[in-house]
Amino acid sequence: MHIIFESRVADGTRLRDLSVARVRFALRRLSALVPRARVQFSDVNGPRGGVDKRCQVELKTVSAGTLVIASLARDWRTALDRSLNRATRVLTRSLQRSQKPVRGRTARRALDSGPVESQAVS
Repeated sequence: MHIIFESRVADGTRLRDLSVARVRFALRRLSALVPRARVQFSDVNGPRGGVDKRCQVELKTVSAGTLVIASLARDWRTALDRSLNRATRVLTRSLQRSQKPVRGRTARRALDSGPVESQAVS
């Protein structure tokens, strides 16, 4: 998995190591489905403080296309963790939807229309 880090804040190098490690840890089970991840940090209203630390995680996936999740928090670590938590939930849910078995009417129709082979036992 290729991880791209972008930051518009002064603490960029410290955040880079933390965010790359957190992305690798959060997506360790799904790394085969995510060839590229991009993490962007920005401070929404500058030095005034408050809930203004924005983390945007963009995942380029094989099956679900591009997934973009953003979150705001009081500090960088919380914003990153919230974004990664939501991204893994959304990606896992989309994977489960694509593998969900067919049930109900459509399953009966598929069984009725399919060829049935019978073997004679001697």
